[in-house]
Amino acid sequence: MSKDSDTEDELALSAHALAALQEFRLEQEKHQDEFRKIYQEADREFSEAKKRKEGMKLFKEDWQLSQFWYTDSTADLLADALLEGADADTVIAIVSAPSVYAAIKRKQDREIPTEHIYLMEYDRRFELMAGKEHFLFYDYRNPQDFDAKLKGKVNRLIIDPPFLNEDCQTKSAITAKALLAENDNSKTRNGLLKHRLISCTGERMSEVISKVYPDTKMTTFLPEHANGLSNEFRCYANFKWNGWSFSTK
Repeated sequence: MSKDSDTEDELALSAHALAALQEFRLEQEKHQDEFRKIYQEADREFSEAKKRKEGMKLFKEDWQLSQFWYTDSTADLLADALLEGADADTVIAIVSAPSVYAAIKRKQDREIPTEHIYLMEYDRRFELMAGKEHFLFYDYRNPQDFDAKLKGKVNRLIIDPPFLNEDCQTKSAITAKALLAENDNSKTRNGLLKHRLISCTGERMSEVISKVYPDTKMTTFLPEHANGLSNEFRCYANFKWNGWSFSTK
């Protein structure tokens, strides 16, 4: 065999080896990409599980913003009041009450009948909890300056204005009324009234509440805060359920 033939065979072998090596590398890269996707998905699932488990523990109260988180038991009860009897079409807004949103996030998927649950909040940290699709920035000082997609669309709403003064309560009520759909006494597919309104605030705001929300009454439920609060808090609502009745005070 000539040297030229040997050289040609070596070149052919080298080309074949290079092609095989390239194919091997591409296969490795494919596996790495698949692993990376699986890892990222697992990381997202872990982050979501952590958010569900830790809830409000991930967020330190900012007293300058008048932030006082509810106890888990209070947040759970208020969340249940919003979810009871809701169906897939029910739209829920949680305004300035992130503890309640966290309580809903802690629930199993089967316990949450609707995907249309939104958090409206001044503190943008909570976008991490709610996600971009379900978080709306909200400043009570500009009561109608928020994403129009919810105006007149909300069936159930809870609002906890940050400050115990008439200005804050009145402007917050403007927001609530702009959000709420008309109450036509219609029912969900589960047979309960679709419309529900809850306002949690200090007892000394009772006269203001009766003026801005004439359909609500003080309830027997006493909201509690995790780190204590010197002001006595009350819950006002336009409905009764097994979590409370109307107060006779």
